[in-house]
Amino acid sequence: MAKRKRPQQNDTGPARLWPLLAVNFFMADMQSGIGPFVGVFLLERGWASGMIGTALAIGNIAGMLIATPVGGLIDTSSHKRAWVIVPGIAVVAASSIILVWQNFWAVAASQIATSIAGAAIVPAVTGIALGMVGQRSFNRQNGRNQASNHAGNMVGAALSGLLGWQFGYFAVFLLAATFGVIAIASVLMIPPDAIDDRAARGSKEDDPNHQASGLTVLIKHKPLLVLALALALFHLGNAAIVPLYGMTAVSNSHANGPGFVATTIVIAQGVMVIASLVAMKVVEKKNYWLILLLSFLVLPLRGLFAFFLSSWWGITPVEILDGIGIGLQSVAVPGMVARSLYGTGRINLAQGAVITIQGAGAAFSPALGGWIAQWIGFAPAFLVLGSFGLLAAAAWIVLGNAVKQY
Repeated sequence: MAKRKRPQQNDTGPARLWPLLAVNFFMADMQSGIGPFVGVFLLERGWASGMIGTALAIGNIAGMLIATPVGGLIDTSSHKRAWVIVPGIAVVAASSIILVWQNFWAVAASQIATSIAGAAIVPAVTGIALGMVGQRSFNRQNGRNQASNHAGNMVGAALSGLLGWQFGYFAVFLLAATFGVIAIASVLMIPPDAIDDRAARGSKEDDPNHQASGLTVLIKHKPLLVLALALALFHLGNAAIVPLYGMTAVSNSHANGPGFVATTIVIAQGVMVIASLVAMKVVEKKNYWLILLLSFLVLPLRGLFAFFLSSWWGITPVEILDGIGIGLQSVAVPGMVARSLYGTGRINLAQGAVITIQGAGAAFSPALGGWIAQWIGFAPAFLVLGSFGLLAAAAWIVLGNAVKQY
């Protein structure tokens, strides 16, 4: 088979890159489906917080287990657009299950399908971006992609809240499906020959004969291991705060379910747009280490605010902090992986591995937070979850010699 020609520099100008930005904008709502609304949707139908957390955890575990092999497959694939299209369709189909059937195992199966699809979409879009612009321009393009993605989440959440309030959860599903169709159309507008498969997987761009590293790079590359450890600790605490906060506000009759969830997302994603662009600019002069440290230190502050503020207006500071932390990470994590593993030809495999390890934290976070809230109340759960940010920061500082150069 003939090798694909590397796209010329002028092939990745603004005219070629706007479909990539559109993909990032519209894939946000497509990727999650009605996922952000699942907690309050089930709570309003009589589910206990512990059972909700357990169902979400099952889905997260599935996504965690599949992310690494999927990343490896994306590295070797010459059809990277398909890794966005097929999972996107799967998410929309999975979301429809929850709307018509609230049996525990049906909900768990829907979450499994959503998590598996999400595990493929993220490294696929990262690989497409890297293949289009190359290593040198990746930080700037990744920052723009993340800003576009957060903006899409913000718009999608605002529309979802409005539609859910006026017409119910089925309207939220239709919106996600519409965004999905537009995202898929945007992917198809990216010409296949605009994606350099060698650059997309992180091979040396100036050495066409360079072979990819072995799979053992995942356990031999110390910066990757340190990054994964810190992210696992962070997400063990972070992932449950938003759904728990939504449950306590809705259960205390402080908020309308769809409206509350939409408000949390709009606030956080709006801040993430700004945070991702700031991170992009800072990294051009500094490195990713400081950006990630700041993101870890945001979590204990969120826990404190959530502990003291459970009213409707209290969501504002809690979600502003969430937007800062996750917005910084959305640029720093894929950027650090791409930079530290450049030349290995295993960047998407490593992206999948990082998703797997941090997913291990996120997978158990809803169950941990849900059961703590059920046993001793919502407020103490927020303090416990926030403390994991301090653990992540401590690990990042103590093991900093392995990662500070990036």
